[in-house]
Amino acid sequence: MMSWAVLLAGLAVFTVAGLGGCGTVEGFGKDVQKGGEAIERAAERRKPD
Repeated sequence: MMSWAVLLAGLAVFTVAGLGGCGTVEGFGKDVQKGGEAIERAAERRKPD
């Protein structure tokens, strides 16, 4: 089950990306990449030792 922290982090990233109005496909790709990186960091923090 996906934790709430990871879900909220992903939602926040996509919200900011949408509000930021990336003007190109390249800009959108960068925003999606940063969103994925944020989700990975959140998942790593929640990973059991």
